[in-house]
Amino acid sequence: MKFNRRQFLFFGSFATLGAGFLSWALTGKNNSGKQIDLAQKVVAAKPVNNDLLLRFVSVADTGTGDKGQYSVAKAMTACHQKNPYDLVILAGDNIYNNGEMEKIGAVFERPYKDLLKRGVKFQACLGNHDIRTANGDPQVRYPGFNMQGRYYTFSRNEVQFFALDTNGNADWKNQLVWLNQELSQSKATWKIVFGHHPTYASGIYGSSTEFIRTFTPLFQKYGVHLYINGHEHHYERTRSINGTTYLICGAGAGHRPVGHSTWTEYATTNLSFALHEVYPDRIEISGIGTDNRVFDRGIVNLKSI
Repeated sequence: MKFNRRQFLFFGSFATLGAGFLSWALTGKNNSGKQIDLAQKVVAAKPVNNDLLLRFVSVADTGTGDKGQYSVAKAMTACHQKNPYDLVILAGDNIYNNGEMEKIGAVFERPYKDLLKRGVKFQACLGNHDIRTANGDPQVRYPGFNMQGRYYTFSRNEVQFFALDTNGNADWKNQLVWLNQELSQSKATWKIVFGHHPTYASGIYGSSTEFIRTFTPLFQKYGVHLYINGHEHHYERTRSINGTTYLICGAGAGHRPVGHSTWTEYATTNLSFALHEVYPDRIEISGIGTDNRVFDRGIVNLKSI
């Protein structure tokens, strides 16, 4: 990303925060290629828009019960107060370290108590840590996670979601048959798939060649607009790849370093979550940190499919 002299001097004033990283992190590009100045963008209440179909949040790798998780949960609550939503996509590793249900109070019910009191519904999938206890079955049965099985689908307005079990011991044969069938039959305007493991990633695990081979042509064939996941403990949004945007929101409690790949539109290691606003012609994605500031804005266009 190139900066002119004026931009360089501006970012240089923030040297104490790490000039090299900050100059990249506070400026991004949306899918149209338009440059956006993201510095000091506090989440503000948005005017009522009658075209809004759905507003929801996504976050993953949350279940530590530590300060990081509670900080992200507090920011999610602050966001809800200004821009109400009633759905959270919880993309796995819901309970660290071994999926023990006796920790559910500390890692779910208490950090999100204000959202739960306001009727916000969490829709979860299983992460690799979740299946360490009884293969995750207790979480599948837990009412607060609203899982209708190890993989399942549900709809909100004109948006259909498809939750996957992306673990190595998943029933991949039947799950992929199911996913093909559900996607082929879907009449939804918007199709969003979520699972725990990444397809494209620039973190410590990196991209999955198997998932790229399996999901990329499938998503292109059936018009999947967005794939949401965790596992990597960072935030990363790709450009549209064959019509699909891939979003990692795994910094819901802890964070790890992240690089930058040719298909990366924006990436940061910050503790964070993502806010999604769905309209008839686009999905607007905002990356939001624990300081309640928007550090990334991206757009998924309906016409990209």
